[in-house]
Amino acid sequence: MPLPLSILDLATVGDGETIREGLDASVALAQRAEEQGFRRIWYAEHHNMRAVASSATSVLIAHVAAHTERITLGSGGVMLPNHSPLVIAEQFGTLATLHPGRIELGLGRAPGTDQQTVTALRRDPRASDRFPQDVQELQAFLSDESLVPGVHAFPGRGTGVPLTILGSSLYGAQVAAVLGLPYAFASHFAPDALEQAVATYRREFRPSAQLAAPRVLAAVNVVAADTADEAAQRLHAVQRDRVKRFLSRGGHELTDEEAEVILDAPAGEQVRSMTRYTAAGTPDVVVGYLEEFARKADADELIVTFPVVDRAAWFRSFDLLAEQVRPVGV
Repeated sequence: MPLPLSILDLATVGDGETIREGLDASVALAQRAEEQGFRRIWYAEHHNMRAVASSATSVLIAHVAAHTERITLGSGGVMLPNHSPLVIAEQFGTLATLHPGRIELGLGRAPGTDQQTVTALRRDPRASDRFPQDVQELQAFLSDESLVPGVHAFPGRGTGVPLTILGSSLYGAQVAAVLGLPYAFASHFAPDALEQAVATYRREFRPSAQLAAPRVLAAVNVVAADTADEAAQRLHAVQRDRVKRFLSRGGHELTDEEAEVILDAPAGEQVRSMTRYTAAGTPDVVVGYLEEFARKADADELIVTFPVVDRAAWFRSFDLLAEQVRPVGV
């Protein structure tokens, strides 16, 4: 690949798996990625989602870090309005102290869940309005200066954990540009504003102590398989699974048959559009797609996620990509 290649792992729990089995699979993927020279793995904060086990993001990072040696680990991201900047500084300062040079912190503004769960989190609905200020407060806690007189993060102070702003809109692009931080666009599930957001970020970027020039990471789905037909079937299963995940209501889990009906109807169009940026096919097709996507996204780095539902196919998708590419920086 002409660009660095990293991984976003949602710590998914497959059908028939226990949560522990899903987390064990995430550790195994990190170990494989480290062996193959991938640059980083990020884990995303989500809540109240049965099939996603990365809600306690910093705890998961600590576990994976203890079972790997070199690969950089971080959040993609921590949803900062759900937390106080001091607590996140202490958590990631602890991680950086235990695993120096391997920890980074991606920050998002959304709650990462539904409104009822927001209430259960005791989250202030207005917290997202303070996102830029909270990022600056967090950044200061991780440096040698604090914006809160008399309050410091221990551990955390002086660790300089690098920050990245995550987003899927112009707002995140503008925040990242004004603060002079890297910008990661969530094009793997929210593709609409990709090109406009990246252009805005690059145009408005202001250099900072952390970053002298703009740096864009773009996320993209990868469904690699041994044949084109198998990849198409896997991608369809991903879309069906997302219908079940996002449209099941009132405790009723949609069946595969019900999900197929919705997927083929106009109501399924939004779910289908979420996977617009997906490299699906045999490994050579996948790599060609990634190279073209990187140009379209004007990205400095790609972060790939493997959304396939079946666990064996999930590992196979990674293995096929890893066999085809040797990431930059190995």
